[in-house]
Amino acid sequence: MKIYLFSLGAGLLVGVIYSLLQVRSPAPPLVALVGLLGILLGEQVIPVSKQLLDGTSLSAAWQKAACATHIFGLLPGHHGRAETTNPPAQGEKAS
Repeated sequence: MKIYLFSLGAGLLVGVIYSLLQVRSPAPPLVALVGLLGILLGEQVIPVSKQLLDGTSLSAAWQKAACATHIFGLLPGHHGRAETTNPPAQGEKAS
């Protein structure tokens, strides 16, 4: 949660500096955020589509492609629960 508060604080500080300099932000905030959301969603189209063509349900395809983690990042309160791979058994090499 701290990183979100730091990010908000940095944004507020930049906003105050812009106001003192009497300049506008370089991009309309809503348009920029919608564009970023489009990019994140667009990156998921191919992996999810491949899963759907293989007969996987949309929900399962979404999970297999780890879309939520990619789009939203690691949300507060979920530290240490990120998707991890199983470590190799003793005597096996990591792939």
